Amino acid sequence: MAIKNRMLWAALGLALAAAPAAAQQKQYGPGASDTEIKVGNTIPYSGPASAYGIIGKVEAAYFKMLNEQGGINGRKIDYISLDDGYSPPKAVEMIRKLVEQDEVLFTVSTLGTPSNSAIHKYMNQKKVPHLFLATGASKWNDPKDFPWTMGFNPSYQAEARLYAADILRNHPNAKIAILYQNDDYGKDYLKGFMDGLGDKGKAMVIKTATYEVTDPTVDSQIVTLQSSGADVFFNITTPKFAAQAIRKVADVGWKPVHYLNQVSASVGAVLKPAGLDKSVGLVSMQYFKDPTDPKWANDPAMKDYFAFMKARVPDGDPADGQATYGMMVAQLTTELLKMCGSNLTRENLMKQAASFKNYQIPLALPGVTVTTGPNDFALFQTMQLVKFDGKTWQGLGEPVAVK
Repeated sequence: MAIKNRMLWAALGLALAAAPAAAQQKQYGPGASDTEIKVGNTIPYSGPASAYGIIGKVEAAYFKMLNEQGGINGRKIDYISLDDGYSPPKAVEMIRKLVEQDEVLFTVSTLGTPSNSAIHKYMNQKKVPHLFLATGASKWNDPKDFPWTMGFNPSYQAEARLYAADILRNHPNAKIAILYQNDDYGKDYLKGFMDGLGDKGKAMVIKTATYEVTDPTVDSQIVTLQSSGADVFFNITTPKFAAQAIRKVADVGWKPVHYLNQVSASVGAVLKPAGLDKSVGLVSMQYFKDPTDPKWANDPAMKDYFAFMKARVPDGDPADGQATYGMMVAQLTTELLKMCGSNLTRENLMKQAASFKNYQIPLALPGVTVTTGPNDFALFQTMQLVKFDGKTWQGLGEPVAVK
């Protein structure tokens, strides 16, 4: 009997010793191994939205830096970034290559509402994590029907409601004109704005105009909107057209209260080309630190950013908020991969992406943290209204939570 008991305890001891080993067992999905993690991206390095290409360049440089430092948990990042020209059909072609030929573990920071809309169902059918999309369309926060897709930007609709609330509070008798891109991106902002104005919206908005991404300019639309007699202008445009609109508004002598969507609020990429003097008074939104704001001069994260840009992206403009954005996405992606440890399956990647708890990205505004859950994929819900003073964006009040 004693011999049997000794054998039983010995077997139990072996089982307990094996348990930690089993728990630590490495698990890999496509594109992951002991030595590398393949990450895919599509972005417009060419075409009408090429100003956003700096995002991909910064992300590539950041991952290269990490690789030189030993990678993430000992694995190098193979970041494959392809030019989709801001064309949905091209984005579909590029994504299929990344998923079916390159066999990436996941995609990150694919840019634009139209392009991401074109690949949305495909990524979910293939069960490939479609993470940190460079767009704030509300549809990316739908974990029930699209559990493999998660956006990055704050919701366009929530941002637009922030502007609407400011107008109702400070310009209750406003006559509003709106310019918007004629696609899902523009319409998402428009919906949030009209929802925010509520019952007063139909009376307050006296003129709207649209443009196509293939249009050479929006000059004629600005002239039309000015002639409406509007004294408030909501500018829903991507960088190229935002700069044109700002410049034209000034050139024709129109002086509305001018709201500019955050995705085109870069001082370097938009306001400088438009003319800093012509940008004075613009109202927008921020959720990350503005590289042109002197108050961040001694901020450790901003110092790291400027040093990184000088050393790693010398042809990039550190004053371009799109570059700051790219580094933020790379920082969050790095944190996510650290959280995954050696369980680099697509399922675990999504599980970890849905479990951030008040994570402070170094370049995000203080208090603007990332929190996600299995039923809520929206990363940010805190935003700050800002106004341009001719040199940098100045905060209007404190950051507020907007749903």
